[in-house]
Amino acid sequence: MKSNIKSTALCVICVGLITSCAEFKNSGKTLGHAARDTSRAIGHAARDTTKAIGHGTRDTVKAIGRDTKKALDELSEKDKDK
Repeated sequence: MKSNIKSTALCVICVGLITSCAEFKNSGKTLGHAARDTSRAIGHAARDTTKAIGHGTRDTVKAIGRDTKKALDELSEKDKDK
């Protein structure tokens, strides 16, 4: 009789552990996916921001170059007229 009680108790404990392990696994999976998605969103936002800053800087430098060339050309024309 004691053997049956021990076996039954062992089976109940095993089923409880298996069930709780599955719940832990599911919770871990949910947390892992949330962390992955969040870090991916942060990475993409950082990439897009860096790209926008780079393009803005490039465009500004090109505009300064064009304006400088235009100003120098105008000065050259004034010097030729003298």
